Amino acid sequence: MGLGKSSLSWFVFIGGATGTLTAFLLQFITQVVIYPTYVQDKPASITTLPAFFPVMFELTVLFSAFTALFGSMILNRLPRWNHPLFTSEQFSRFSDDAFFICIEARDPQFSKEETRALLKKLGGKGIELIEDEI
Repeated sequence: MGLGKSSLSWFVFIGGATGTLTAFLLQFITQVVIYPTYVQDKPASITTLPAFFPVMFELTVLFSAFTALFGSMILNRLPRWNHPLFTSEQFSRFSDDAFFICIEARDPQFSKEETRALLKKLGGKGIELIEDEI
């Protein structure tokens, strides 16, 4: 299709890194700074980092998943509550007795006249142009 690499992977990476940092700071500040924890007469410090790994892993996955979900929705401009196609008179009967074809004009090489001529040549009926405000 000729699509380039999505920028979503960078957002997910930043979300995961934020989750890791959040988990580390949350555990370090609460267990070392504010309320020092002693296990078998050994104080918690930066050397007890392996004890923090499970929570760091879980928050990394959680933040990455939420970032992937909301990032893809934002990049795809979703949710879109009202598509301009809904204003068409032909749209109300698309599933009753006929086919309905929608051709979106995002391609810079799109031509209204050529597309209309092609659809008429193929036997299209009720061809109409619907403008989008985006």
